[in-house]
Amino acid sequence: MTTQTTLVTGFLGSGKTTTLRHLLSQKPADEKWAILVNEFGEIGVDGALLADSGALLKEIPSGCMCCVNGLPLQIGLNTLLTRNRPDRLLIEPTGLGHPAQILALLASDTYHNWLQLQATLCLLDARQLSQPRYRDNENFRSQLAAADIIVANKQDTYACADREALAAWWRANANGRALFSVSHGQLPLALLDSPRINLRPLSPGAGHQHQHAAPPAGMAGLRLPDNQGWRRALNQGQGYHACGWIFDGATRFDTLGLLEWVRLAPVERIKGVLRVSEGTLRVNRQGHYLHTETLQPPPADSRIELIHPQAADWNHLQSGLLKLRLNYRTYI
Repeated sequence: MTTQTTLVTGFLGSGKTTTLRHLLSQKPADEKWAILVNEFGEIGVDGALLADSGALLKEIPSGCMCCVNGLPLQIGLNTLLTRNRPDRLLIEPTGLGHPAQILALLASDTYHNWLQLQATLCLLDARQLSQPRYRDNENFRSQLAAADIIVANKQDTYACADREALAAWWRANANGRALFSVSHGQLPLALLDSPRINLRPLSPGAGHQHQHAAPPAGMAGLRLPDNQGWRRALNQGQGYHACGWIFDGATRFDTLGLLEWVRLAPVERIKGVLRVSEGTLRVNRQGHYLHTETLQPPPADSRIELIHPQAADWNHLQSGLLKLRLNYRTYI
């Protein structure tokens, strides 16, 4: 039995995790699915967002899956395939990653008897096409070029100029591929069985450079300092900087204060899963667009990650975040 495998790519804020959650909600009850997820930051917010999806979850250490000659990817992939033998595997690389080396590895003879590689999906927020910092980014372009199917996500947020930019880009770049326009990542399950069409030879692309504040121990293995209840982790590379925090399960946050902190933080990207009085608060901000959900039950811990093209005043942001803990007074 081979595992049906789909790579789901897309730049920062394109909606990959939301799309995966929607696809996983359609999983047949008699099938075993697995997710291999990688993030640019060290905290592992996407893993927390997908933890209750009903699929096996394997997290790759922070940065790009193809670093160190693909070794982190191979280890995670081999673990899933040999121990779990899933019917279907969904792979979500970091939004700052280059997919060519990942695809080359998945299509190699090594995995010929293990994987059936299906069409690569690339999610695109068409609002980014009119912004040079996205449009001219090498990884943004390479993700779109390597895809078999383009998914124009978040179409409900597009203005007329965004739709025109998408149409112009598609006329120049279709190359026989399919284009789907959706909102909230609501793709049909049948799309995962689409065959590959982009079969030209794959090259690894430019090298990736990441700088970590500490040796990465893997997101799932991230540990908190004794008696502190929280930890900060930094990362940078590919022209972006990340800062994330993880808090223990005893920490809860003021909901309204946290939402205001997320709204006003002077950074480009924020994702978080945090414990609040109401249960779970999920926050997802790309630029000025903010989406939130309040759900039950509360998560095992709280995690939040900020990403920005320049290093922000992380200490100032941290000070504001720490003051939002409901048990803040017990820490000072």
